[in-house]
Amino acid sequence: MTPTGPVRAWFADVAPAHGSLPPRAHLDTDAASMTLDGEWAFRLLPRVPRHGGNGFEAPGFDDSAWDLVRVPHCWQLEGVPGLPRYSGPAYTNVVYPFPIDPPDVPDENPVGEYRRRMDLPDAPDGGRWLVRFEGVDSAYEVYINGTRVGGAMGSRLTHEFDVTEYVVPRGNVLAVRVLQWSAGSYLEDQDMWWLSGIFRSASLLNRPAGGIDEVFVHADFDAAAHTGRLLVEAPPGAVVRLPELGIEVPANESLVVSDVEPWSAEVPRLYRGTVSTGAETVDLAVGFRTISIDDATLLANGVPLRLRGVNRHEWHPKAGRTLDEATMRADIELMKRHNVNAVRTSHYPPDARFLRLCDEYGLWVLDECDLETHGFERIGWRLNPSSEPVWREALLDRMRRTVERDKNHPCVIGWSLGNESGRGANLEAMAAWTRSRDPDRFIHYEGDWDSAYVDVYSRMYADHAETELIGRGEEPPTSDPQHDRRRRALPFILCEYAHAMGTGPGGLAEYADLFEAYPRLAGGFVWEWIDHGILQRAASGAYEGEEFFAYGGDFGEEVHDGNFVADGLLFPDRTASPGLAELAKAYEPLRIEPSRDGVTVTSLFGHRTTSGIDFRWRIEDDGEPVASGPLAVPDLGPGEAIRVPFPGRTGAPVAAAGPGGPQRWVTVSAHLAVDEPWAAAGHELAWGQARLDDHGEPPRGRARPAGDSRAVVQTDGGWELGPGRFDAFGTLVELSGLAVRGPRLDLWRAPTDNDERGDAPPSADWRALGLDRLRHRTVSVTSEDRALSVVAHVMPAGVDVGYEVEYRWHAHDGALRLDVFGSPLGSWAVPVPRLGVRMGIPSQLDAVAWVGLGPGEAYPDVSLAAREGRFASDVASLQTPRLRPQENGARRGVRKAELTGGGSRLTVSGECFILTVRPWTTEALDAAAHPTDLVPDPRWLWMNLDDEQHGIGTGACGPIELPRYRLEAKRFRLSVALSAEAG
Repeated sequence: MTPTGPVRAWFADVAPAHGSLPPRAHLDTDAASMTLDGEWAFRLLPRVPRHGGNGFEAPGFDDSAWDLVRVPHCWQLEGVPGLPRYSGPAYTNVVYPFPIDPPDVPDENPVGEYRRRMDLPDAPDGGRWLVRFEGVDSAYEVYINGTRVGGAMGSRLTHEFDVTEYVVPRGNVLAVRVLQWSAGSYLEDQDMWWLSGIFRSASLLNRPAGGIDEVFVHADFDAAAHTGRLLVEAPPGAVVRLPELGIEVPANESLVVSDVEPWSAEVPRLYRGTVSTGAETVDLAVGFRTISIDDATLLANGVPLRLRGVNRHEWHPKAGRTLDEATMRADIELMKRHNVNAVRTSHYPPDARFLRLCDEYGLWVLDECDLETHGFERIGWRLNPSSEPVWREALLDRMRRTVERDKNHPCVIGWSLGNESGRGANLEAMAAWTRSRDPDRFIHYEGDWDSAYVDVYSRMYADHAETELIGRGEEPPTSDPQHDRRRRALPFILCEYAHAMGTGPGGLAEYADLFEAYPRLAGGFVWEWIDHGILQRAASGAYEGEEFFAYGGDFGEEVHDGNFVADGLLFPDRTASPGLAELAKAYEPLRIEPSRDGVTVTSLFGHRTTSGIDFRWRIEDDGEPVASGPLAVPDLGPGEAIRVPFPGRTGAPVAAAGPGGPQRWVTVSAHLAVDEPWAAAGHELAWGQARLDDHGEPPRGRARPAGDSRAVVQTDGGWELGPGRFDAFGTLVELSGLAVRGPRLDLWRAPTDNDERGDAPPSADWRALGLDRLRHRTVSVTSEDRALSVVAHVMPAGVDVGYEVEYRWHAHDGALRLDVFGSPLGSWAVPVPRLGVRMGIPSQLDAVAWVGLGPGEAYPDVSLAAREGRFASDVASLQTPRLRPQENGARRGVRKAELTGGGSRLTVSGECFILTVRPWTTEALDAAAHPTDLVPDPRWLWMNLDDEQHGIGTGACGPIELPRYRLEAKRFRLSVALSAEAG
C-alpha cells in the first residue's frame, strides 16, 4: 500500500481567487442593501476540522449552545479586560509567530465559526445578491444555506461573493469559517497585534438589472486655466449630474469645466452629484485636483506639496482593529487640530469610511496595499513572496483590490505597493499594473532604494544629515548606476520618521526646517498615530483591578516584541501625548516671529489665504498679563510673508523693571476666526514668542536672595545655616521647619525607549558603567567665608569614573542659596543621562506652580511646544503615563517654582533650571513595567533640579539625538535659592 500525504488545503494555496468576485469601487448607491453587522453565533475551535467540514454550515445545525458575539470584532479581545474569553492576542514586529514554511501554516491553527440568519430586504426589480466582507483576518470561507460559495485571503481587503442562486426570501443561514493562519498570513507581517475574526463590516447587497456595478471618476484641475477636466466612467447609458456646476452629461464623455474650485487638504472642496441609470443612482463626491512631479518636486494643483503627515494603524484599546465611524471622525478632527495634513495608511487600506471622511475634512492620503513580508528578512529574504513567481498573482490581486476600491477618493494622491517586503519582480509588476490603471497618482514603495519603478524616492528614518543631502540631490548613488539619474529627478518622502515611541520624539524642529529649505523634500509621515495598548486590569498589587494598557508579552506570547507596539502620538485611550503637541508646533501652517518692533508672519499654506484667521498679541511679565489685543495682518496668499508693527498704543513694549526684575515676553498667535468642521472658532493654529525686556540676562545659573548673609553654626549633630539644618555629612535635612532629604548629585534617569533600544542604545553603556547605582562619599564639610561647603565624590561601584561635586550653601533673609559645582572624575566614554541634584520633600506639597517653559514636558530636543509663561499643576498631572514607565515630566527653563500643600510651602528660584517632581523615585520608575507598578511614596515627593539632560532623539527606531543634544561629561554649575514655610 502506497502512503499518501495530506492534500494542501485551500487556505494554504497562494492563488488569490477562491470564489470571490473581481474587485470594484465601493459605491454609495440607492440599491437595496442590508448590514450584516450585529449578533452572530460563534465558537472557537483549536484547529481546522478534518476533511474541511463539521456540518456547521448546514441550515439545521444546532448552534444554540454557541456564544453570541457582535460582529465586527476581533475574537481575541472578546471578554472582560484581563479575562479574554478566547485565545489571547500576540504582538510581533518582524518575526512571524509561526514557522517560515511558505505557503503552509501549522496544524495549530485556531478557527472561528460564525452563523447568522437573515431575510432578504425588499428588491422589487430582482437582480443579483452579493455578500460583501470588508475585512476578515486571515482567511475565510463562506456558506449560504449549506452551500460553499467561496473563500478569500487578504485580511484588510474587500471581497464580494455572488449568492444569488443559493438564497431564498426568508430564513437564509449565512455561515463563515475564519482561520487564524493561512498562506495570506505570510503577506501580512505588519508590526501589529495578530488578531482574528470578522473585524470590519459585512453586508448584503442587491445588484439590480441595468444597475451600476462600477464607476471611475477622473477629475483633474488645471491651475493655470483654473478649469477642471471631468470624466466619469460608468455603464453605457448612465447620466452624470453635478447640479452646482450645471452639469448633466452622459457618462464616459470628457468635458472641461470652467471656474471650478480645486480640492486640497487645506480647502477640501467637493462637488456633490450623481451618476444614474433607470435602475440605480450612485452618489458622487467629486474633488478636482491634480498631482504631478516637476523638477524633482511633488506638486498638488501646481503648488509644491509638503506632507505634514502621520502613519496610521487602525486601533482601539478594547476593539482592536475594529473602529466605528465616530472614532475615525474624532481621529481626523484631532489630526486637523494638530496641523497634520496627510496620512499614510500603514500598512494596508483603511476602513473605507475613513477615506470618505478624509475627502470631507481634507487630508492627503498615501494609500498602502495590504502587504508586508518583513519576517523573511530574518532568513536573508530567501523565499520572499515579492520575488517568487508563484506569489505573483496574489500580490497583484492585493494591489488591484486596493486601487479599485479607493480610486474615486480625491484625498488619495498616491498608491503604496506595501511595506518592508524586500525587492522583487512581483513588486515591479504591481507598479506596472497600477500605473496602467491609474496614471494620475504617484506610486510609492520604500523597500527598493534604487526607485526603478516608483515615482517618488522614499526612505525610513534617514537622519537629518542624509535627508539634507537628498534635498540637495547629493545623496550616495544607487546600487544600480543606470537608475541613478532617474532617482535624482524624483521627489523625496520620508514615509516614516521621528519614531514616536515613549518620551519624544526628538529632532522634529530640525526636520521641519529641512522640509522648508529644499523643494525636493516633500515632507513625510511620523511613525505613528496611536499606541496599540490593549485595555487590561491589574491582577495583583496595590492597584489590583485598576485598568492599564498591555503590550507584547503581557499575554504569554512565545515570541513578542514587548512595548515596541506602543510608539504613537496618542495613548491608546486617544489622550494626546506630549509628542503630539510637539508635532503640532513643528507642523504649524504659519511661521510667526515677533520682536520688539513688530512681527513677521509667513504663510506656509499652499492652497489657501489667511482669510478667516485672526491674529492676537499679548504681553506678560513672568507670565502675568500686562496688555493684549488683536493684531492687524493683511490676508496673505500661499507662501507670502509680511512684517507688521504692533499697534501704536503699545509703543515699544519693553519692561520697566531693571536687572533682576520680571522677564517680559510677547506672544503672537493665530486663531480660527470661524468654526471649521474640525475645530471651533478661536482654535490656535500657530504661535511665536519673543523676549522684550532690555535688561540683559544675569549669569546663567545664579540665584541670589536679597539681604545680609548669615554665619554657619556647628552643632553637636551637624550644622545650622540660617533656616537650614544639616546633618554631620552636610546634607540638608530641614528647611524652616520643613523636613527634606538632600539635595544630592543625580546623574541617572529612568531610560526612555529611545535610550533602551536601537543599534547602540546608551542605556546599556550607562548600566554597564553603573550610573543606576551611584554611591556618595563625603570628602569634606567645612565652614568658610560665611558659607557651608560640602565636597563629595559620586561614583558607581567597581569603576574609577564619576563626579566630584561641591555643594556651597549661603543664607540670606530666610532663604538658602545653593551653588552646585560638578566636575567629572576619570575618563568618560559615554554621555551622561542628567546633571543635577535630587531632593526629597514632604508628600503633601502636591501642588506645583512655576514660571518658565510649559505647560507640558520638554527636553533638549523636544521643546518646540513649550512656551514661556506661568503654569500650575498637581504632581499627579505632571507625570506622563506612558505604557512602559520611563523618564518623563521635566519642565525646562524654570526660573521659579512653588510647591504647596498641607499648609506648607517650598519655593525654588534660579535663572534657568529643569524641574521634575515625582511621587516615586527614579529607581522605582526604572523598575516598573506598567504604570500600575508605580506606588506613590507615602512620605516623600522626589524633586530633581537639573542643569541639563541628555537629548531624546528617536533611536528606538531611527536616528539618535543630534550631536548638539548629546550631554557629555563636563563641568557644570547649578545655582538655586530655597525657602520654605512649614504648616
